[in-house]
Amino acid sequence: MQISVTFRHVDSNEEIKEYAQEKLARLKKYMDAPMNLQVILTQEKHRHRVEVLLKSDGLSITAEEETGDFFSSIDAVIDNLERQLKKQKQKLKKQKESREERQWRYRMEVIAAESSSEEKGEPQVIVSRNLYAKPMSLEEAVMQMKLSDNEFIVFTDSSSETINVLYRRKDGNFGLIQPEIA
Repeated sequence: MQISVTFRHVDSNEEIKEYAQEKLARLKKYMDAPMNLQVILTQEKHRHRVEVLLKSDGLSITAEEETGDFFSSIDAVIDNLERQLKKQKQKLKKQKESREERQWRYRMEVIAAESSSEEKGEPQVIVSRNLYAKPMSLEEAVMQMKLSDNEFIVFTDSSSETINVLYRRKDGNFGLIQPEIA
């Protein structure tokens, strides 16, 4: 967490600066990524304004409060930032849950081929397991195939939201089965 404190129209005060840094440290619990915080403390006559700009992992949040002294302004701006970060965290949680709901569930069954010594009849299911079509890009699916020794992977293309199958060819390359959308 990187914090820079700027004083405008007022002399630098180490006590206020430490108080602001101590209070801003509470925001760590809302973000896993490193944060860059810029605090601007401005005094105009009897008004004390605190403005905080938070940047972290593509997220940018601004909050400002104005009261009679810097300490209460800092407390108010921290409450404002905490509210915004909680809202952002809930929003990300809902997005993650909706992505997980979009995972398609499939059943894979391996059918035994008839041998010449067996009687002619219905094929039998030998192996059965559930597969989940996780949303990902084609590049991510290729990377997963390279890291695993699976013969195929079923996934939901994150750009088109269609079910695709990536399989390993005998020549070492990969093949892709995509549904044709009419």
